Amino acid sequence: MTVLQELLHDRVGLDDAAVEHLQQLLADWQILADLSFADLLLWVSYDDPSGVPSYLCVGQMRPYTAQTVYTDDQVGRVYEVAQRPMVGRAFSERRVIRDADPDWSTGVPVRAEAIPVRLADRIVAVVTREANVSTARAPSQLELTYLQSAGELAQMVADGTFPYPGGTHEREDSPRVGDGIMRMDADGVVTYASPNAISAYRRLGRLDRLVGQNPFQFDPEAVELTGALHDGYPVDSEIEQHGVVTLRRMLPLTAEGETIGALLLVREVTELRRHERALRVKDATIREIHHRVKNNLQTVASLLRLQSRRLRSDEARDALMESERRITSIALVHETLSQESRQRVHFAKVARRIFEMLTEGLMSSDADIAIEMEGDPGELRAEVATPLALVLTELVQNSLEHAFPGDDGVRRGQITVCFERGPSTLGINVNDDGVGLPDGSSLSELANLGLQIARTLVESELGGTFSASSPQEGTAIELLIPLP
Repeated sequence: MTVLQELLHDRVGLDDAAVEHLQQLLADWQILADLSFADLLLWVSYDDPSGVPSYLCVGQMRPYTAQTVYTDDQVGRVYEVAQRPMVGRAFSERRVIRDADPDWSTGVPVRAEAIPVRLADRIVAVVTREANVSTARAPSQLELTYLQSAGELAQMVADGTFPYPGGTHEREDSPRVGDGIMRMDADGVVTYASPNAISAYRRLGRLDRLVGQNPFQFDPEAVELTGALHDGYPVDSEIEQHGVVTLRRMLPLTAEGETIGALLLVREVTELRRHERALRVKDATIREIHHRVKNNLQTVASLLRLQSRRLRSDEARDALMESERRITSIALVHETLSQESRQRVHFAKVARRIFEMLTEGLMSSDADIAIEMEGDPGELRAEVATPLALVLTELVQNSLEHAFPGDDGVRRGQITVCFERGPSTLGINVNDDGVGLPDGSSLSELANLGLQIARTLVESELGGTFSASSPQEGTAIELLIPLP
């Protein structure tokens, strides 16, 4: 549950429809803050535990285009109704409330405005626009366009038409107000274009003056823009021409059910897309390398398997089979990396494949040994996952081979592998309920080559700790590995 959902559900009690509407508003109100040169605060009615009628701030947005009024976060703060009279007026009068005189209570002159947030026929919240006017001066044409558009968007919030019902929301790479903005009238004719917007279209090859033209005269895919203007729904799209890539975001402006104009935000992202393509090529290359390493390791494992079949010595055959399993466990990590777009693996997937490999290779038909996994190791970097896969193979294999001798003719028992992921460490416990260690002996005294490999990898390569104990039943091995 998000902070907003927690505030609205638990502390305010708004229904799901109101919560969803406010979430959509918060997802798309950066443009209103930027056009307004103002901080936005979102208020809901709140019954304070003391019984005093109050307002609770559940959202805040600072502008990119002006200095913020609030350096401290206001979300979660409660104000008595008397401290926010404009909010109360917006709730009761159901219209935009403007304050003619600046408020000096914060130490700087702040001009405020309260905008009711309408959902169907009810007011579910109020947005205040609070702008620092200490540096006020004669506005430029750009600033006048911003403020005019901000006023129309604010009225759409009060009318319940912004955020757009079922419309697209601002994405991480969506163009912002400062990237480039064009204002169009109801017929789609450009009435203002910022210098950045003009530059973006010139890079697309449009050298003519944009003001006074409609999209068919300057945009390569004008049908999308005119369709959005006609239907009253926003459009996010990307166009590419002459090797130049530009993002466009069309926001129709409406009043009393009629389209009165539109804002077109544009952003030239050629270099960004070029870098993304280069990264995709790099990722594909890395995955292909892991795939080839996996294939080579599987080839080596197959050669060892063939060689073991030609040997007459059981000891030599067993040694080659152990080497084959070690190589296969490393190949599993590279196989997983070849399927991922990042150099990290979900180690639980690798662990399960290791358990399957060991079960198929070491358990005979008369064995009844279960391997259980508890906890989630999460994602691990390749340099941790590769040696850890080999360590896990050795420890589980050691339990399968030595913990359950099957004195009654049936080898039965359970091996439990527990993962405990911490902020900077990974704990691993490998426990079995087998015969345990002989009395008076330690694991270091009895350690075979496999356990020696596991200890060396944990302590030397992974920088962790390796300890073993013999509880009342079976053997327990504990690993603690620092995570980079």
